[in-house]
Amino acid sequence: MYAQVWDDVINKGQIDKINSTHFDTNVTGISSPENIVGIENFKAFYQNYLTGFSEVTFTIKNIFGQGDNIVKHWQFKGKHTGEFFGIPATGKNVNIEGVTLVKMKNGKILQEQDFMDNTLFMQQLGLVSDPNNVTTIDNLYKAFAVGDIPTVLGGMDANIVWNEAESNRYADGNPYTGPDAVLNGVFARIGAEYEYFKLEDIKLHEMSNNQVLATLRYDAKFKETGKTYNAQVAHLWTLKDGKVVAFQQFLDTKKVADAEKK
Repeated sequence: MYAQVWDDVINKGQIDKINSTHFDTNVTGISSPENIVGIENFKAFYQNYLTGFSEVTFTIKNIFGQGDNIVKHWQFKGKHTGEFFGIPATGKNVNIEGVTLVKMKNGKILQEQDFMDNTLFMQQLGLVSDPNNVTTIDNLYKAFAVGDIPTVLGGMDANIVWNEAESNRYADGNPYTGPDAVLNGVFARIGAEYEYFKLEDIKLHEMSNNQVLATLRYDAKFKETGKTYNAQVAHLWTLKDGKVVAFQQFLDTKKVADAEKK
């Protein structure tokens, strides 16, 4: 009975299966900051999952128990396409596993307490950034500083979208799609056209939506004119699963253009 009820509720959307036939009238969901008590409140709570997600798959991977106590290992997959506890749709896919401790009474569900990685859940929704993002970007800057371009390229997603600042000479190829395009359209040209090109005073700022903002300066010397410049720059990095999926440069292009003029 127990597994079938939750299959009907989550996978089939039959919210009315949360009723007095299957649940004790005082059913309680142990939660924070306050518990969910009563059948109607239980229904309202889980309705958020039905309205908040489409393409839902709820799988009970393992279930066992003794007497009136049950342990459930589950997996929830879905796409966030509707309002979820007041959170507007993000269009993100989630894939989360958890464990529920269950107490039964007279064959009905009396109490449930879910345990899951809420931080990971929020990350998958794009509401909390991966705490490793800043370290990932820091390592890319360190690799660039020593000329380790393969490591920099290895940190990019295969379909990265890279945009140089408007009016920058390298913006002629925007958007660069894929690491090879970035290598040939940006990095190789910098290597050929500059006597030196250094990144200085790098400061990294963790943002929401798995983005990292870098503020820094370019210290560079253009070969053809022999002119140098020291320009203020910002880089906006977007990551997914530890890889850079997008890059946007913001640059004082006038300083650069002046150095390029003969």
